[in-house]
Amino acid sequence: SYIGQEVRKCSSVHLSLSPSQVLLVFAKEDGQSDAFWWACDRAGFRCNIARTPESAVECFLDKSHEIVVIDGRHSQYFEAEAVCRLIRATKPSEHTVVLAIVAQAEITSADYTLYSTLCCSCFSLSISGQRYVENISVSACYNELLQIEHGEVRCQFKLRACNSVFTALDHCQEAVEITSEDHVIQYVNPAFEHMMGYHKGELIGKELTELPKSDKNRADLLDTINTCIKKGKEWQGIYYARRKSGDSIQQHVKITPVIGQGGKIRHFVSIKRPHSDNNKQVSRHGSYFYYCKRSMSQYCKRSMSQYCVLLSPAPSLQNRRYSSVARIHSMTIEAPITKVINIINAAQESSPVSVADALDRVLEILRTTELYSPQLASKEDDPHTNDLVGGLMSDGLRRLSGNEYVFSKNMSQLAIPVTLNDIPPVIAEMLDDEDQWDFNILELEAATCKRPLTYLGLKIFSRFSVCEFLSCSEATLRCWLQVIEANYHASNSYHNSTHAADVLHATAYFLRKEKVKGSLDQLDEVAALIAATVHDVDHPGRTNSFLCNAGSELAILYNDTAVLESHHAALAFQLTVRDIKSNIFKNIDRTQFRTLRQAIIDMVLATEMTRHFEHVNKFANSINKPMAAIEDEGSDSEGPASIRNSPENRLLIKRMMIKCADVANPCRPLELCIEWAGRISEEYFSQTDEEKREALPVVMPVFDRNTCSIPKSQISFIDYFITDMFDAWDAFANLPGLMEHLSENYKYWKGLDDMKCKSLRPPSPP
Repeated sequence: SYIGQEVRKCSSVHLSLSPSQVLLVFAKEDGQSDAFWWACDRAGFRCNIARTPESAVECFLDKSHEIVVIDGRHSQYFEAEAVCRLIRATKPSEHTVVLAIVAQAEITSADYTLYSTLCCSCFSLSISGQRYVENISVSACYNELLQIEHGEVRCQFKLRACNSVFTALDHCQEAVEITSEDHVIQYVNPAFEHMMGYHKGELIGKELTELPKSDKNRADLLDTINTCIKKGKEWQGIYYARRKSGDSIQQHVKITPVIGQGGKIRHFVSIKRPHSDNNKQVSRHGSYFYYCKRSMSQYCKRSMSQYCVLLSPAPSLQNRRYSSVARIHSMTIEAPITKVINIINAAQESSPVSVADALDRVLEILRTTELYSPQLASKEDDPHTNDLVGGLMSDGLRRLSGNEYVFSKNMSQLAIPVTLNDIPPVIAEMLDDEDQWDFNILELEAATCKRPLTYLGLKIFSRFSVCEFLSCSEATLRCWLQVIEANYHASNSYHNSTHAADVLHATAYFLRKEKVKGSLDQLDEVAALIAATVHDVDHPGRTNSFLCNAGSELAILYNDTAVLESHHAALAFQLTVRDIKSNIFKNIDRTQFRTLRQAIIDMVLATEMTRHFEHVNKFANSINKPMAAIEDEGSDSEGPASIRNSPENRLLIKRMMIKCADVANPCRPLELCIEWAGRISEEYFSQTDEEKREALPVVMPVFDRNTCSIPKSQISFIDYFITDMFDAWDAFANLPGLMEHLSENYKYWKGLDDMKCKSLRPPSPP
């Protein structure tokens, strides 16, 4: 349908998931073209190369590239200006960014004039605002492309969507009115004109107070509305409006304040529809909110830094619905939290002042993003817990500096056995016990010369028939494990391939538990094993907070949000598909790959600690409590299984499983627990040392190697993160052995703390 096409165009503002496409126009291959090619590869952009103006235009018409890079250094092959004009003459080029490469050689005034004219007339350049001076550094080209992508390309995407937004507004069934913060009308759509009997020319520029009011509203309604929306809150309810003809019309109205630059209210968007018995049918068609941050100056009298539009399907759609489509449209496309807020808003209207004020406080809490994070005590009460939680659950101060953390890559080729049968007998004997929780991963680390992930991965993936599921050979799996392990940093004391192997072992152990196995299918199992293997690949041994504070390249790339977890997931797939020899996904179909990929990404991102309490609470409330209630009622055994097997709850189970596997150290046998505690402490000590050395904010001050109490840090970690999570996981998966280890280990750390001992072990007797 027409409106559906417009909505899909608008959605590109926020949902443009496909990578940007870049066209390189170079007459001949050289270091500069290679640099841009590799920069595109590094940025994940799709890249094409054209050698002639004709082939450039042909390729551009086929692909509609977002960025075109034209080599303007060698006029003997073609004129860059001519190529630019050819591309600009095509219809798809309206929102394309064109970049010219200029030679480093000194430019004469005549040449400068030529290039200035060229830039102003055709090119959109970012370096010095005019041109990109040749530089064969891949990093320079990469940074240039990223600046264009995050700046002009994204702006062009939004500009491209504006026409669709306005077209959709014109065809929207619901009346839309946009006013300034002073209630001056700036826009009305045709549905509003039709409903109220006015032409937009009679309304634009007028204050709402100039329009006739209906006397059917209660006296204080306008004051109530203004009080609400001036606080930045949305108001909705029933309101009587007066048409141009003089008669009153009862409307259902939703007024949304729009916050602009500086955090101030800049506009109000009112959505209106007749309030009648037919309203229910109208509301079934569903609505879509689109938020854009580009200017509407060509449509409104003053610019809008942000605007909000409500769209509904075109009237013609109603006559062409099939029954299945009608059922879809009968759904309320609304988030549960929005429903809760709307119910509370409605209850406020008929509540006493004291109740309305209390509900106001409830709404303020519900509108925050940290719904699951408990409030900490004061800093003085428990500095270990506060520092640990602050360091693990925040993205830092977001204070960028000149410091940049550089990742070291260990890409050395490792000598890996060809088949499982060729594994050395000592290692093979160790791996016989890999299905036991007390399996000693540190002994495997020593026996494999710090390459436990490949050996353990071969054994576990074979046990779970991963190669058969993926239709890949054991040789491909071996190469893949080798590549992944090579990208873990052996120099890290904790976040190395041994930790990855430990998490893989715990994940495999959990997958064998009866309730877990009965809740997941084989795709879930394969996704979980792969996610565990790659979940910390290329970890730098520093926290997210450190990377954000240091202004690292990754923090900038991922906008200070889930920096490491996003990097682990992205790099894992980049490494996998880079070489066919190690591409374990090469033989599965597209649909299966997409499903598997999404599951892996979701599990890796679940290891980020900022959403720890959200994941744990959702698991307990959505799975543990309903299952316990059904079991208490003595219902049939199908009830708990149906709860576990729903797609939403399988997602929660997989998240909980990898989270528990990732931090299972306190549930390991005591000697392993002590070793892991020493390793993570050393990594935190090293980070604190570097923060002090580089004058960065110290994220976890208690982790000073000269003053830190390791027992206190372990006690805080277990109390705050581990106990509740493993209680919930044990209630589901039945893990008495782990809980016994946890209890014993906690007593051990408590005993050391009672002795005022700050080290891993008690002092030796004299």
